[in-house]
Amino acid sequence: MNSAILNSLGLGNIDPGIWLIVLAAVLVLSLVLLLVVIVQGNKLRKQKERIDRLTDGSDGASLESSIQQIFEEQSKLREKTGTHDNGLTDQRRQLSGCIQKMGLIKYDAFNQMGGKLSYALALLDEEDNGVIINSVHSNEGCYSYAKEVRAGKSEIDLAAEESQALQRALAN
Repeated sequence: MNSAILNSLGLGNIDPGIWLIVLAAVLVLSLVLLLVVIVQGNKLRKQKERIDRLTDGSDGASLESSIQQIFEEQSKLREKTGTHDNGLTDQRRQLSGCIQKMGLIKYDAFNQMGGKLSYALALLDEEDNGVIINSVHSNEGCYSYAKEVRAGKSEIDLAAEESQALQRALAN
């Protein structure tokens, strides 16, 4: 195989069998590349179908704005959650000083009246601070006494009924 083009390139003396081998190799390589293109085309088509399903009824810009809106709403929710957490902390602090525990003992102070009209009432907050109110009812009148409680204890001696009321309150 002698041609002017091959001679000008310096390839005029190559055996025609080598040309056939080179041609066969180029043909095989072309077929392999064609198969790769077909496989990649199928993958691309499937990916496009998935994207079309994701954006069904939306164009890309509206999908992007929808995602942006979701992120903005999430930021607002985080801010509100922080505000609510601060409010709850304030409420917990306020409630810690409120009456949360109570113990009541009703008794008949003088065994003469009946009906257990006297009582000892212990009112405590979260930290077991508060007061014990003792109301003694008799024929001559009704007398009330208050004793301060700090950390579940009173500095003033307690009557039996007051101790019982305090123990009930502490048990709550």
